[in-house]
Amino acid sequence: MFKHHINSHHLRFLFLSLFFFFFVNHYKSSIFFNTNLGFCRRIRFNVNQIRSRMKMIWLKLGIIISILSVISFQLSESAVSSIDLGSEWMKVAVVNLKPGQIPISVAINEMSKRKSPALVAFQDGNRLIGEEAAGIIARYPNKVFSQIRDFLGKPFDYVKNLADSFYLPFDLVEDQRGAMGIKIDDGVTVYSAEELVAMVLSYGKNLAEFHAKTSIKDAVITVPPYFGQAERKGLIQAAELAGINVLSLLNEHSGAALQYGIDKDFSNQSRYVIFYDMGTSSTYAALVYFSAYNTKEYGKTVSVNQFQVKDVRWNPKLGGQNMEMRLVEYFADEFNNQVGNGVDVRKFPKAMAKLKKQVKRTKEILSANTMAPISVESLYDDRDFRSTITREKFEELCGDLWEQSLIPVKEVLSHSGLKLDEIYAIELIGGATRVPKLQAKLQEFLGRKELDKHIDADEAIVLGAALHAANLSDGIKLNRKLGMIDGSSYGFSIELDGVGLSNNESTKQLLIPRLKKLPSKMFRSLKHDKDFEVSLYYENGDMLPPGVSSDKFLQYAVSGLTDASEKYSSRNLSSPIKATLHFSLSRSGILSLTKADAVVEISEWVEVPKKNLTLGNSTDVTPNVTVEAARGSSSEAGAENLNVDGDTSSTSNSNDVEQNAVDTGTEKKLKKRTFRVPLKVVEKAFGPGVSLSGESLSEAKLRLNALDKKDAERRRTAELKNNLESYIYATREKLESSSEIGKVSTEQERQSFIEKLDEVQEWLYMDGEDASATEFQERLDLLKATGDPIFFRLNEITERPAASMHAQRYLSEIQQVVSGWEKNKSWLPKDKIDEVVKDADKVKRWLEEKEAEQMKTSGFSKPVFTSEEVYDKVADLQDKVASVNRIPKPKPKIEKPPKNETESEGDKANTPNSPPEENTSHTDHEEPVESSSNKEDGNTESHDEL
Repeated sequence: MFKHHINSHHLRFLFLSLFFFFFVNHYKSSIFFNTNLGFCRRIRFNVNQIRSRMKMIWLKLGIIISILSVISFQLSESAVSSIDLGSEWMKVAVVNLKPGQIPISVAINEMSKRKSPALVAFQDGNRLIGEEAAGIIARYPNKVFSQIRDFLGKPFDYVKNLADSFYLPFDLVEDQRGAMGIKIDDGVTVYSAEELVAMVLSYGKNLAEFHAKTSIKDAVITVPPYFGQAERKGLIQAAELAGINVLSLLNEHSGAALQYGIDKDFSNQSRYVIFYDMGTSSTYAALVYFSAYNTKEYGKTVSVNQFQVKDVRWNPKLGGQNMEMRLVEYFADEFNNQVGNGVDVRKFPKAMAKLKKQVKRTKEILSANTMAPISVESLYDDRDFRSTITREKFEELCGDLWEQSLIPVKEVLSHSGLKLDEIYAIELIGGATRVPKLQAKLQEFLGRKELDKHIDADEAIVLGAALHAANLSDGIKLNRKLGMIDGSSYGFSIELDGVGLSNNESTKQLLIPRLKKLPSKMFRSLKHDKDFEVSLYYENGDMLPPGVSSDKFLQYAVSGLTDASEKYSSRNLSSPIKATLHFSLSRSGILSLTKADAVVEISEWVEVPKKNLTLGNSTDVTPNVTVEAARGSSSEAGAENLNVDGDTSSTSNSNDVEQNAVDTGTEKKLKKRTFRVPLKVVEKAFGPGVSLSGESLSEAKLRLNALDKKDAERRRTAELKNNLESYIYATREKLESSSEIGKVSTEQERQSFIEKLDEVQEWLYMDGEDASATEFQERLDLLKATGDPIFFRLNEITERPAASMHAQRYLSEIQQVVSGWEKNKSWLPKDKIDEVVKDADKVKRWLEEKEAEQMKTSGFSKPVFTSEEVYDKVADLQDKVASVNRIPKPKPKIEKPPKNETESEGDKANTPNSPPEENTSHTDHEEPVESSSNKEDGNTESHDEL
């Protein structure tokens, strides 16, 4: 499915190009290029020079090949990732071409799970992310922050209402932008939504790098289609804080469509497919058209698949958690009735966190069973709560949600004009689509017995995004091609405001229609000579991103036009001054005014040389010259300071004419010049959608870096503490269970060691609870200093005899090897064979001496020799035997018959074209060479002949 971006054709072309370059570079002093004929004629060379230069060429080509090998190796290490960040969960996929790894796979977390909770928690000064945060959510619901993706780019009031509706007891504060900030448990520190999302993304980046075993910077991040400009910009800033280079933001439905279509063939039949996604907090339906087109590749016609997003409709407030909240409210009422006394469990965050956790499990059980229990220990005031609910009751509680869930599908079909029988498939994605009632409602509406489930409901989006990341990366490309035409979820309008603008120019106008292809560039021109402002709006005020109350989202101030108009107004303007606005709709769906310039057209008389043509007819042409000022120059720069590109062009175009012209003086010509003066563009964002300023971004990076270092130290401390604890338990077990321990240690030695273990264990559970990593390491080293020598001697009791037996077996085999050499390989040098026999005798004597000495040594003392030493000596001996065994049999000598010198000399004399001897002077054989082309040219030159 994947290949390197620089394929074999590119490498071959690069190799040949470099070869030609070096060949020409070396021979350019000896090659005559005929510019009229367009080819080079090689004449005679000095043979020794050729050989010397060819050696240099091959040396440089060897260097080139080495460089290309390094490039190829680096490409094989290429890796990119994709992150599917949802309201509740995060999935990460990796594309990795490292040998021995699956090209594309989903990264697992520390709990070996394929998806991780999108949670961040702060407790007792420590930051917890993912599974660690999920572990404390029931006990500390006010310290574990969830749904942080949905807080991006939203006003404070919207986030506050959202948190209250789901019983999220967060300490929310309003920042200077009017956006939300969360105050953590220290009561002082406040983190923005961008910072919290950056923490989750950084966790995902670490998962990808651990999975790929290499550094990964580039990633594609998925977004729901309803994300507006503020959310998309906020997510990119969060990724920047996390150290991620965002190749692109990708609409979730496009990721699913990529995964659906990558292994299918649409050349025989195109199809319409609806992707229906109900996740934790939102629902959407996307209509995608799959087809194929023919193109040429390496001279062959091939069929390439493609898809185009035709429409997408959504409900950002309908998801699986809405169903869960119906159950939460139902069970909360039931518990309140059981307790009585006016108790309302909804007022207690910890109780609601416990109830929500169990309700999630109950809903999952109801997807496969008609009845499900719920049990919550000590829900409130040490009271347990137990109950049951039927699937029928659950469906009744969510009665209005089933109808709402169909609206996105109905709207897609309504706006597309397609009939139900024209839809090839409806693919379900998202965890909430597993609810049986939802599937039944879709089947009923679509008139189908079965719904399509050809892609993984949980992982289709992240895997499709990984394919997109591979396609966008520099080092990886897809073998299977699938063209993608995605469009902007929103349309955009433009409005201009300034002195002197006409009513038409100042009226709001459509700039980008909805579903405009991503990416796109466009420009608008207007005749104006004063500074003005540009405002950008969502096209439809009734279709705004969640939490957005105004359709206006961005404003720019364009300046420098007034100054440019005043500067050039005294010149002979051939047309009114224009302002050109250049807009860009990025691959991520973000609209921006990238630049603006003033277009000034001037007509003026200039003196030019008068030409009297002597050959052919000529027509004077006055070029239209476009001059663009440097980007760094101000609008006050005059025409005399600008570089006129047209003059150079005019000169180069008239070179042939000037050769046949006679200068007869000067004359005046009317020339039109076009100047482009860059204008200053300043963004004037406002409201909660304002991105973090450069200063705030820098401060956020410092804070996150400090947290990363603190987390790394905390993990290191926990690891060393665990190592120390494990060593104590493992050592105790060895001392108690080993029957051989008495052979290598005295009773006093073991008793002293046990006392040290007891001492460190007591410290570990008392004073060492909050110790540093250094203290844990010091105590572990202290114990190992005593325990390692004992256990080394214990291990050698069995390892040393085994090593000795291995050496003795090999020494006996050597005798057979030497006998085989003398019988079958008579060409082997005798001194080499004798050297092998001599070394074998040395090893045998060394082993016998050491074994005898070890027998006299106490088991409590340091061993005389070790098993490792034995294996090393045998390995050295094996290498020597192998080197002798590899000596090849020499080839037999072939004697040539003696030559007849007289006959040889006669043959040589009769040979008309025999080459000269190498030591013959080239001057004696030099002759002038004339070719027919040289005679015709009349410019004959003498060259060396090759």
